[in-house]
Amino acid sequence: MQHNTNSYSAMSVEDSKRFKYWQRRTIIASMIGYALFYFVRKNLSIAMPEMQADLGITKADLGLFLTLHGLIYGVSKFVNGFFGDRLNARYFMVAGLVLSAVCNIIFGFASAVLVFGIVWMFNGWFQGMGFPPCARLLTHWIPPAELATKMSVWNTSHSIGAGVVVVFCGYIVGLGWRWCFFLPSVIALFGAVYFWFALRDTPGSVGLPEIKTSSVSTEKEQNTQKEFKQFVKKKVFCNSYIWIIAFANFFVYTVRYAVLDWGPTLLSEWKGIAIEHAGWMVAAFEVAGIIGMLVAGWATDHVFRGRAPRTCLICMILATLFITLFWLLDSPSIGLATVVLGAAGFCIYGPQALVGIAAANLATKRAAATAVGFTGLFGYASTILSGWGLGLLVQQFGWNYAIGILIITAIAGTVTFLLAWSAKADGYEDEKN
Repeated sequence: MQHNTNSYSAMSVEDSKRFKYWQRRTIIASMIGYALFYFVRKNLSIAMPEMQADLGITKADLGLFLTLHGLIYGVSKFVNGFFGDRLNARYFMVAGLVLSAVCNIIFGFASAVLVFGIVWMFNGWFQGMGFPPCARLLTHWIPPAELATKMSVWNTSHSIGAGVVVVFCGYIVGLGWRWCFFLPSVIALFGAVYFWFALRDTPGSVGLPEIKTSSVSTEKEQNTQKEFKQFVKKKVFCNSYIWIIAFANFFVYTVRYAVLDWGPTLLSEWKGIAIEHAGWMVAAFEVAGIIGMLVAGWATDHVFRGRAPRTCLICMILATLFITLFWLLDSPSIGLATVVLGAAGFCIYGPQALVGIAAANLATKRAAATAVGFTGLFGYASTILSGWGLGLLVQQFGWNYAIGILIITAIAGTVTFLLAWSAKADGYEDEKN
């Protein structure tokens, strides 16, 4: 199927120029905004070893924080997907970032395990207000034929935010683990102010024409509640390929968050690496992931003609190989361990970015946030395994056994992506039928 490659051709020269300016502005501003969500989410991974030492919290307890946060986040991302398709993206996303920052400030002042758990669950809900409005923004500002490449660039915000915050917190944790929550919160609040002024919702909100697709639905039809629900049911919940990539997302996120959440603890305990060096190694995993996302997005648009699951399959095969190699390395140097871990990050972040892109394109821009929220529900259900499950496995059997389970998880993800090999590039053509 041919993508619509002339999305700007119906615009005047002036409108086309303004549209591309606002498109760039939207991508950059939302990248910064979403990176800041990671500042008030992935700061916990660096604080965990110090919290264990200071408060006597067990790995199983810390893993439970990660699991509860992830489950609530997944549900929130799914529920807020419905709102994200209907509400102003700027208002929605700024509210989520501010409320997450407030949760982090409260977390920093707490000392009781119960309070930690409750506050981090609330943080999980507010974090779920971040990506659905971004899915709405990107699918309204980027034509389907360009979505994989440009959204892969946008997806680097995950790695930028996570990578910068683990390095930043790796240094300030020496002041006390509570500063890992206070300072990132302040940065996030300043970022929310910038985000408020930099973003707008859709092209229509700045007087520009909407992107043309092959959709035959009228604006009036799109805005009726009954028709919208029927559309979502058809494009998301009755779409077998959405279900397949959603299940695959469970395995992708298990691998990704096992490294991102437990990486500093794993490297310091299993490999004897100093915590500040471990922070840099996890950051290298994220930096390699940025490059991997960009390559995977380019390959999807230019090699696989928009068929993202095919790129995901190749990436998962390679990610499984590198995780296995990391597992087999016996007392590697910091340099070698960083390279192998980075190679795994390069491979795993392709699927992490492309699952959302595939879901958005298959569901079309009208139901993009719902579809992305649905796949995210499966992705963050993975924290049952990557959070509490992994913490319990390590506590009972050690890191060697836990990483072996992670390899089996990566193999399962590879097999699942294979089932989506024949999926179309997008669902716009189907709307004619």
